[in-house]
Amino acid sequence: MRLIREAWLLRALMLAWCLVPSQASAAQVTVIPPTVVHNHVANYPPDALRAHEHAEVELRVLVDVEGHVAKTEVSKSGGKQFDEAAIAAVREWLFTPARKGDQNVASYIRIPFHFAPPESASPEEVSGDAAIAVEHEGHVTPTPVTGAKREVRVQTRGGPPSRGAGDHDIKVGALSAVPRTDAASLLRLAPGVMLTNQGGSGHPNQIFLRGFDAREGQDLEFTVDGVPVNEVANPHGSGLVDTHFVIPELVRRLRVTEGPFAPQQGNFAVAGSANYELGVENPGLYMQGTTGSFGMQRLLLTWRPRGFGAETFAGAEVFSTDGFGQNRAATRGTAMASFDTKLGETANLRVLLTSYAVHYAQAGLLREDDVARGAKDFFGTYDTAQGGDSARHSVSVQYAGKHGNAKVTQQVFVILRDFEVRQNFTGTLQDTQQSWQSAHSQRGDLSAQHSGATTMGGRGTVRQSFDAFKRKQELELGFLARYDRTDATRRRLRAGTNVPYRTDLDLHSDITNMGLYADANVTPFSWLTLRGGVRADFFHYAVQNRCALTSQSSFGGDALDTECFSSDRQGYRSPMQSASTSATLMQPRATLLVGPLRGVTLSASYGRGARSIDPEYINQDKQTPFAQVDALEVGAVYSRTLGSVEINVHSAFFQTRVDKDLFFNATEGRSTLSDGTTRIGWAGSARATGSWFDVAGSLTLARARFDDTHLSIPYVPGSVARLDGAVFGPLPFKIEGRALAASFGVGLSHVGSRPLPFDEKSQSIGLVDAGVNVRWRGTTVGLMSTNLLGAQYKLGEFNYASDFRSSAYPTLVAARHFNAGEPRSVYLSVGFVLDAQEEAK
Repeated sequence: MRLIREAWLLRALMLAWCLVPSQASAAQVTVIPPTVVHNHVANYPPDALRAHEHAEVELRVLVDVEGHVAKTEVSKSGGKQFDEAAIAAVREWLFTPARKGDQNVASYIRIPFHFAPPESASPEEVSGDAAIAVEHEGHVTPTPVTGAKREVRVQTRGGPPSRGAGDHDIKVGALSAVPRTDAASLLRLAPGVMLTNQGGSGHPNQIFLRGFDAREGQDLEFTVDGVPVNEVANPHGSGLVDTHFVIPELVRRLRVTEGPFAPQQGNFAVAGSANYELGVENPGLYMQGTTGSFGMQRLLLTWRPRGFGAETFAGAEVFSTDGFGQNRAATRGTAMASFDTKLGETANLRVLLTSYAVHYAQAGLLREDDVARGAKDFFGTYDTAQGGDSARHSVSVQYAGKHGNAKVTQQVFVILRDFEVRQNFTGTLQDTQQSWQSAHSQRGDLSAQHSGATTMGGRGTVRQSFDAFKRKQELELGFLARYDRTDATRRRLRAGTNVPYRTDLDLHSDITNMGLYADANVTPFSWLTLRGGVRADFFHYAVQNRCALTSQSSFGGDALDTECFSSDRQGYRSPMQSASTSATLMQPRATLLVGPLRGVTLSASYGRGARSIDPEYINQDKQTPFAQVDALEVGAVYSRTLGSVEINVHSAFFQTRVDKDLFFNATEGRSTLSDGTTRIGWAGSARATGSWFDVAGSLTLARARFDDTHLSIPYVPGSVARLDGAVFGPLPFKIEGRALAASFGVGLSHVGSRPLPFDEKSQSIGLVDAGVNVRWRGTTVGLMSTNLLGAQYKLGEFNYASDFRSSAYPTLVAARHFNAGEPRSVYLSVGFVLDAQEEAK
């Protein structure tokens, strides 16, 4: 018993000893503040560049127990655009978490940012008192740490210099709430862009911009983080662009430059250029499933590892649909991955991988008279063998670094591409009986166009700053080297089958394009800037036509049904014929900027651009294997922050002339060469962004005519209008103490009537899309509808002769044809952040 009493007495003394010192020493426990492990560069807002603004921003940042940024607040504002730039940067940071004793704790710190215009800014150290607040048991208790300083190296970085009123650096931002079915639909945020698709979900989109029917990309240069997308020898049309390999949720920004005004713009930048900038805004693993109308199903996965910047990510999607009508089913799979890492203090290396494949059916066009008399459904088809397959795989490696006063970038890329499309525009019109053919009935006009291509190349820039006129000036030198090897065929297939019966084209082409440019940025006065220089492009073609003669001459002796003939009036000749040529083009480009004066910047731009010619049209020593474009633009930009609202307004008048243009030929099922054309017009856009809303609208008016006849160019709309709007914010109630956040987006499109061949016009189009999203913790539920009002419309209309055997005695007079637009569609999506961290209440 004595031993038991002594044991309890010893325990009581020990407990008292532990309790008393612990209470006395609690106030003596110091908090070790967090330290920066990885920081991300803050982007200098492009719109503030014109005013050469300086700004100071201070953020109050919650660093969680794992060292991640969990919450940000602006304690000192430098203006909305600077605040957002600082917040976007600090969200990428990684810390060693604060420690209280031997435990990690959440803490608040204050981080100051200093923004200076990129021309005069250099990395600098800024410091501020680190006010630490320790979170303990759900309470936040401010604990100032005496003498503690936090030094943060902040480097401001601006976007590409503006080229005038037609240059649009677009951040998707809150407008992601507006329904968008693919990456191409993001182009509608730029003024004057109209998209159609006569081939369905897997077929490349047709693009209209500033009076150009750019078809599937022939007049617009596309890049994805610097990797070229246009195909220089696709038999469906040179310059073809298929953006379906881009997952829209991975697009952070989009820059659309309307007109060839920047020396960096290369081949196909006739109407302009578009570059997709990829990245994932929020770290973590995200999964989203979508289902809806016409059997549509989609699974999306994105991942950005915590502690890495937005340029390190992986994403994949699987998509399938039965289509909104007959013969419109599609399935595709896509994967994209990017890894960005630092090389020392001033350089980084980025690797981008993409892989994509799709199989789809397409309905083609219908005769309007067949639908009117009930022979065909509005969403029907004549030929169920129409459809296509597409695949694209690419790798890109990019180095970017600063060496003294020079900024250097070097990039190499390799692209593997396979493409096939089967389409029938004319029915059974063209396969008439020929003397060199066995007797046959009409076999049909189903055309199969196929290409397999390998693209490799690289690009690089050196941008050097220097002093002149007592100001910082810049000069950039750059190059592009690109090689394309393509095998292209175009064959006729028996109606309703995949069996070929005739070869129309069989080409092997090796095409080299090398471009060099010099681009200066000269600011003699604070209100006057001259940007531009010269670009020189070299084009080299080596083409082997493996079926040079596709019709028999009267002197030939080839066997019946020969596809590629080997005789002419001189006797035997090989069916294979080679042609080669080369040429160079000097392209001056310049932009004059005056301002900003009370937020207004005036601009005037001139540029010469080029579009390489389809190798099918190459002859030996052809002097100019490219089309030349000359463009002019004058305009104004208004950019101001009024209170908490950021406003940007663009207005531009333009004129563009092309010496050898392309227009759609239904008989060929592709674009063919024509004489010169001229386009004049006006484009205007405005965007207002506030703390709870984001609204963007645009209107473009254009007139496009042939130079010789002054007739209107077919299929080009005279007017295109677009309005996108979104409202967002927390809802006035909570679930389990957690607030819900919601966003609502709506998009309105109007496309005016388009001129058609034989002096006719198409109908105008008006559409409404809407979507709503509700987020609670790491879960997001969304509901969206395209063509909300259920309009029945004709997406594309054409006039030409056809014979689909829908009547006993068909007429060969040109008739109206159309492809149906998508009816009302509704989709439900549910997304989860699978590794979500606890958010602040």
